[in-house]
Amino acid sequence: MGSVPPVEEHDILVLGAGLSGINTAHVLRDRMPHRQITILEKRDQIGGTWNFFKYPGFRTDSYLNAFGLGWYPWTKPYKMASGPEILDYLKEAVDKDGLEPLIRFKHKITGLEFKTEEQKWTLYVDADGKPKTMRANFVVGCMGYYADNKALEADITGLDTFGGRVVHSQWWPEDLDYKNKRMVLIGSGATAITVIPELVKDAAHVVQLQRSPSYVLSRSTQPIHDWLLHLLLPFTWACAASRWVESVVELLSTEFLLMCPGIGRKVLMDDMKKQLPADVDLNVHFNPSYGPFQQRLGLCPQGDYFKALHKENCEIVTDHIDTVMEDGVVLKSGRKLEADIIVQATGLYFQLFDGIKPRVDGVEIDPGQHYSWRGMALDCMPNAAFIFGYVTSSWTPGANAMAHMVVRLLQTMEKKGAATVVPYIKRTKEVEAQTQLAVSANPGYILKAADRMPKTTGHGPWYGRKNLFVDAMALWFGSMEDGLVYGGFKDKNA
Repeated sequence: MGSVPPVEEHDILVLGAGLSGINTAHVLRDRMPHRQITILEKRDQIGGTWNFFKYPGFRTDSYLNAFGLGWYPWTKPYKMASGPEILDYLKEAVDKDGLEPLIRFKHKITGLEFKTEEQKWTLYVDADGKPKTMRANFVVGCMGYYADNKALEADITGLDTFGGRVVHSQWWPEDLDYKNKRMVLIGSGATAITVIPELVKDAAHVVQLQRSPSYVLSRSTQPIHDWLLHLLLPFTWACAASRWVESVVELLSTEFLLMCPGIGRKVLMDDMKKQLPADVDLNVHFNPSYGPFQQRLGLCPQGDYFKALHKENCEIVTDHIDTVMEDGVVLKSGRKLEADIIVQATGLYFQLFDGIKPRVDGVEIDPGQHYSWRGMALDCMPNAAFIFGYVTSSWTPGANAMAHMVVRLLQTMEKKGAATVVPYIKRTKEVEAQTQLAVSANPGYILKAADRMPKTTGHGPWYGRKNLFVDAMALWFGSMEDGLVYGGFKDKNA
């Protein structure tokens, strides 16, 4: 009978080595060098999203001067890059910062449990096929917000009768040969807008089939302000200034369009009309029922998506599916789209903590039944935070703000001599009446995740993901007492 391996003791565990995990570990180590940081990554390499998706044309749709890491500037002149380029960039950042020794690869979390008497988290880990137990004083979830083992599948009648190949963009097969094939791609979001320009290069015919329209905005791969700043300032200064300019421009434009949706709709639709082929009806295919930035704008570099629609082998259809037959898709209108390949680009399956439901003193914590403290922690969940960026604009500025908020929380604990901190909200009828989702955007995959998403009241510290201004004000001036209960004091007089 083999011996039971000892429990590993850790200080702060960062869960995930994607962009958010890498940045959070850097911020923690930079601001709190006296604390021990360990990163657990379930895959065999870093990168998260950027080593997971493999579909053609996979890229960022945000400028990398805002989306990239503030402490490791993106140096290439173009600011929208492919997935492999971003993965290489993250590897360079990790190497430059010396973070790799902190990462434990092939460490998949299978359980999380906090025990008040221990004032620590116990983590159950599958370490490359071997069970391992770890304890930590504090955990920071940087595991993203979607499942990598399931997608938001559309309920499509007759799909199992299709005689061709059905693929999902989330698991793009390496052996998929679509050259000279007829393809129907179902979806209208960022993935569809990204992959269409690549598919039309080789496919015989590509139809983008959408139930409802989206806004699409063409962007230059090098914004004029970035070019001017690099012309006038030293490189390091120019990178820092460009990051802040882009973040502020995103903030102001997003908030303006949310406050003035009529103006925003007109500006965006006028811009789309100029780039669309004459035979594509703007009011049918690009006239969403929602206002700008209530869902994320589809962004395409140099108008590549619109250029694809100008090609003879590409079209967009707005309709509902009646059924799928052996050789194609029949629409409610009666039209039939013949196909050899059907691609589902139907959205992500939202979840926190990689789908794990943590336990506190034996009680399971369902994130969808709890409130979000400043968009980064759950009520009743001690010594834990999760990093969540912005959904309708560049992810990283929000994720970075949350990483710094974690630092501020840990520093407050140290100042008080507290071993534990837990967000707490009194459940009253007034609170219940004010309950809303922690993410205010309304794309389908968010609305369908309402039961799994943390809640907010919109008052005090109980808010979700807002914008950089709200997060900056909270970081600089927000109370570290309101909504928090500290305990386990080392000094009984504290």
